[in-house]
Amino acid sequence: METRVLGRTGIAVSRMGLGMAALGRPGYINLGHAGDLRRAYMPEHMEAHSHTVLDAAWAAGITYFDAARSYGRGEQFLSSWLNRRQLPPGQAAAGSKWGYTYTAGWQVDAPVHEVKDHSLEVLRRQWAESSTLLRPWLRLYQIHSATLESGVLERAGVLEALAELKTEGISVGLSLSGSGQADTLRRALDIRIGGQPLFDAVQATWNLLEPSAGPALAEAHAAGMGIVVKEALANGRLTPRNTDPAYTARLALLQAESHALGVSADALALAAVLAQPWADVVLSGAATADQLYSNLAAMRLHPDSGLLGRLEALAEPAQAYWDYRKAMPWN
Repeated sequence: METRVLGRTGIAVSRMGLGMAALGRPGYINLGHAGDLRRAYMPEHMEAHSHTVLDAAWAAGITYFDAARSYGRGEQFLSSWLNRRQLPPGQAAAGSKWGYTYTAGWQVDAPVHEVKDHSLEVLRRQWAESSTLLRPWLRLYQIHSATLESGVLERAGVLEALAELKTEGISVGLSLSGSGQADTLRRALDIRIGGQPLFDAVQATWNLLEPSAGPALAEAHAAGMGIVVKEALANGRLTPRNTDPAYTARLALLQAESHALGVSADALALAAVLAQPWADVVLSGAATADQLYSNLAAMRLHPDSGLLGRLEALAEPAQAYWDYRKAMPWN
């Protein structure tokens, strides 16, 4: 497993990380999520299942783990695994996020799964919760799905509180969502506290269907920010699980190219992210160990410019991508 330093955070990270979004709660929007969990939603069962996937990730050399307060018990499951394994903080690193509160009550069909609130009060409450569970492995704390519309980047109290975390040795970042990812990131790049850049890292969506944030991510990387890529498989839409007729031609292209290389479609889609010179970490959103093993095949692929150019045909308009994602059902 290749490693690198995550921008100016100084955190050593594996090129592939593991996200807890699909492992920490019964419901998620990934295609086929219910089947992955076999609808076995008892918390103790899900915790044991998450530990199985985490064990497989660690054995493969994955050392970076991503969580959030809104991922159900994702932080709790990651914490119990880290403590059970007694992993030295210098060998494993976690990033987490604040700004959404989990409201599904451990139900798949909840009317509301999470509520967004980027207030100073929520930051302080959720930082206390995250740090209690994940210190000393917690190295990066991020605004969850920052947007210009939320106004979080204009809230002086929030920005100053984040700057205070940096005095405790915590790197500060933001995750992005929506068709305005690039605009939000460029605004974040301009924010200074005490004459120094506030944000050390960014976690953004970039995949073969939605590559629009690429130029802004390249700018951020050149400015010293660490780059973490999420949703590289577009919540399962870049896999054979996607049976939407509108994506038949795109999937046929991806599968033909992956077949020629002797790998799965998911591995090639992840390899396309890893090939971006600005991408430090790409997150696997695997919900099973078998999915993770399939994802890991991306590490041995090195797609050339010709292949990457052909895969550009998969891209769709950014707004269409985000409208589709918003309509995906929790399962």
